[in-house]
Amino acid sequence: MSAVDYQVGIIGAGFAGLVAALRLKKSGRDSFIIFERASEVGGTWRDNVYPGCACDVTSPLYSFADEPNPDWSRRYSTQPEILAYLKGVVARRGLDEHISYQADIVEARFLEQEGCWQLSDRQGRSWRVVLLLLALGPLNRPHMPHFPGLEDYKGRYFHSSQWETDFSLKGKRVAVIGTGASAIQIVPGIAPEVAQLVVLQRTPAWVGFRNDKPVSALGRWLNRHFPLWLRAKREAVYWLNETIGLGLVGNAYMNRLIRWLALRKLAKEVHDPLVRQQLTPQYTIGCKRILRSDDNYPTFNRPNVQLVTAPIARFTGQGIRTADGADYPLDAVIFATGFVAADITFYTRVLGLQGRSLTDEWKEKGAEAYLGTTVAGYPNMGFLLGPNTGLGHNSVVHIMESQMTYLMQYLQQLEQAAPGSYLEVRQEVQAAYNRRIQQQLQHTVWASGCKSWYLNKEGKNTTLYPRLTVHYRRESRRFDPAAYRLHQPVAQPQPPSSITA
Repeated sequence: MSAVDYQVGIIGAGFAGLVAALRLKKSGRDSFIIFERASEVGGTWRDNVYPGCACDVTSPLYSFADEPNPDWSRRYSTQPEILAYLKGVVARRGLDEHISYQADIVEARFLEQEGCWQLSDRQGRSWRVVLLLLALGPLNRPHMPHFPGLEDYKGRYFHSSQWETDFSLKGKRVAVIGTGASAIQIVPGIAPEVAQLVVLQRTPAWVGFRNDKPVSALGRWLNRHFPLWLRAKREAVYWLNETIGLGLVGNAYMNRLIRWLALRKLAKEVHDPLVRQQLTPQYTIGCKRILRSDDNYPTFNRPNVQLVTAPIARFTGQGIRTADGADYPLDAVIFATGFVAADITFYTRVLGLQGRSLTDEWKEKGAEAYLGTTVAGYPNMGFLLGPNTGLGHNSVVHIMESQMTYLMQYLQQLEQAAPGSYLEVRQEVQAAYNRRIQQQLQHTVWASGCKSWYLNKEGKNTTLYPRLTVHYRRESRRFDPAAYRLHQPVAQPQPPSSITA
């Protein structure tokens, strides 16, 4: 076997990549490298800088289990605070020495004879690693729909994840296309400064209570001096979210309760009956992502904010024309149109056994993995937040950490094998697991008929896990060697020794 540069290679230095690095460090392993195509860590929390950008999971839960932050300033942390937290963890745990910045890995090719992965970046550099971990993140490919006439529009337009920080919206006529997770933060974030705000809605979203507020000085003091207090808050929030999650995975009573709470919130916060009706979803709550906000609905009571539900017919040179013939002159248009998540593609070309292309295979049959983590035909490789590991109710950090518990056992199996060995999940095991996942999804709200970004172009849900996270943790707790095929290099016969009389 040719020499390898590192035992483990991690692509991506967002939350998932750092979860992997922290677990490797904790185990005493130092032969790993993180490839980050940008100049700093952070992933989605580095890239999304739009006004109002914040997490929709409470701060104690949206953090690494072994790296609690007693100094969160709010119940729901904002983008600058989350990014600062990630950078702080990297500095405190000495992870910077393991990160190769501006290393855009364009190809990962498995070398069967050597039992390792060869990684190549855009600059022509190359590395070899035994185990490849893909921590690419599911929300990094902006969905930018094309509308007729867009090329004729003379104003500014950009996607929410590509915010033009050098462009001031103050006093401008602005449109926001979309009413999803980004839009409900952007709309109240910019409404006070723009002259006119037009919100173009295709489908209304279910919005739940957020109850965000600053953490008091006493609360922060308790967090710093009583770590068990902070851990107890984390556990309490986790189990509350799991309880709410029952309403998404088959509990009709819980689903009716969260629907009633959402409708009560809407009735209380939106004054105009017509606008309230337009903002009322007609699909089962949870079928699309449930949003959390304290200030989105009240923004529609402002005189400079208009909700438009007529479809966009085209862009004009001056703005947008809707299907009912109305024209909206605009200085800027913000595409809060989300990301491509279900039809998974990568900025890295992944080539497995016999040169198989993972992206091509997934385009043909839909994204699949065993436990959302390992893939048949692609040995010595693991995903963090792979297919069907997303959530509609709790923190994905919990999923990432469960996956790393599993992958550490996978790594131990490789370490115990002969050099040059590789470990591949059996195709029949992967297929049986995914059949079960798709059957379980049929009993959830995500199969109730709405169209969402959870579904790929064929209507298959390749994004979400169909049960509670406590079940996923139980499933991924123990590695089963029988689910895998271990290929070990054949020992080369030694030439016979010569015998002299």
